[in-house]
Amino acid sequence: MTDQLAVSPLAPDQWDESLSFVKEDMNGRPINVHRLMAHHPELLKAWWNFRNYSVQGGELGKRKGELVILRVAVHMKAWYEWGSHVERGLACGLSRREIERVKLGGNAEGWEESEALLLNAIDELIATHGLSPASHAQLRVHFSVKQIMDIIAIHGMYVILGCMINTWGLDLDSHVQEKLPEDVTRVAFEASYPR
Repeated sequence: MTDQLAVSPLAPDQWDESLSFVKEDMNGRPINVHRLMAHHPELLKAWWNFRNYSVQGGELGKRKGELVILRVAVHMKAWYEWGSHVERGLACGLSRREIERVKLGGNAEGWEESEALLLNAIDELIATHGLSPASHAQLRVHFSVKQIMDIIAIHGMYVILGCMINTWGLDLDSHVQEKLPEDVTRVAFEASYPR
């Protein structure tokens, strides 16, 4: 990457004044992906409510929302996204074993039916950019229309972030890395990519 293409996270004291609410929402400590997006204040402002909704899991709740985000991170091969949401997944009650199992997808043993369908839906959305009538019908047994919309929307938001992360090689925030178990590293994550 040449210097002309490099875009580093912007220090909060260099942010446009219109973004003060983002700094307040993040208790004065915005993370690197927000600091990256601060180069485009109008985009960050427009995106913020969607981010807050998605990070809470919307109608899916936090556990299922984190499963969506983690599975997208696997597809996007986005370490920053994965590391950030391992920490969030643990905080909302996902076990280490479940988080590692996300890498294997919905067909891995141990998922309850709704979660297997959820993970498989992410795979289908990534591969085909929509849900087949058969998949949609299976999801409707366990999820409302609002929840299915949230599956699609949250997946899409994290595809956007994964593209930004991968374009500019964003580093995981040190305070997030410090909260992770020692064996949750970029090297371990990248070694788990499907070959």
